[in-house]
Amino acid sequence: MNILTLADVESPPLWDPTQPYRLKDADLILSCGDLSPDYLSFIATYSHAPVLYVHGNHDDIYASRPPLGCINIEDQIYCHQGVRILGLGGSIRYKNGIHQYTQSEMNRRIWRLWFSLWRHGGFDILLTHAPGHGMNDGPDLPHQGFRAFPSLLTRYTPAYMVHGHTHLNYGLQYPRESQFGQTTVINAYGWYQITL
Repeated sequence: MNILTLADVESPPLWDPTQPYRLKDADLILSCGDLSPDYLSFIATYSHAPVLYVHGNHDDIYASRPPLGCINIEDQIYCHQGVRILGLGGSIRYKNGIHQYTQSEMNRRIWRLWFSLWRHGGFDILLTHAPGHGMNDGPDLPHQGFRAFPSLLTRYTPAYMVHGHTHLNYGLQYPRESQFGQTTVINAYGWYQITL
């Protein structure tokens, strides 16, 4: 399965109606947030693949103008052709915002998913906006990762965790791909393609 991942900045080559072939090989599209709803609606229109998303910390506009043709998978496990995707968007709370959470709030969100996690037997992809604590996160409060994510990966060993939030242009300390145990961690900044 070819999976196109998106986060944080709109990519002009993907947002071009004269070049729809750029989207034709994607079987699934995952958005990690902080993208214009018009951009995601465009991608959903020009691709045959479902577009799943979680919210970034700058996606308050989605409350009044959600991306059309896309599927919000916040706080749930979505199954596509046998692949289980768990969505947990938002960032650490550093100011007022709809999609910002304290460490305790994120812990409670995950705890409320216990039955769904048990029923699905875990998940294959963790789709988030923020990274996990100590996993490509930053030293400043806005870019700190959630402490619950490494524990979640250790317990369920999904194939991938896909996140955004720590832009690759912030510096070389933020890799595109890294490994956490058996899980490959992808920073989806801009766009990136993975195969499951």
